[in-house]
Amino acid sequence: MAKTITLRIEDNVYNTLKRAADGDRRSISNYVEYATINYILNKNIVDDNEMNEIMCFENDMDKGMEDVKKGRYKIVG
Repeated sequence: MAKTITLRIEDNVYNTLKRAADGDRRSISNYVEYATINYILNKNIVDDNEMNEIMCFENDMDKGMEDVKKGRYKIVG
């Protein structure tokens, strides 16, 4: 079942969304839903190949976390 949400945004953000929605011939509501799902799928979820590449460094990441827990690090900057 579809849910309704209230979203407060600045005028310039609204205008940007309106132009983008008009360009895709979508309602603003539909465009926000489309853009949000597109962002989540493309920016926050990794595919199997990318996850396998990340997991190649699992031991190194575990060792790094142990160093942090034991205070064996130095902040440079």
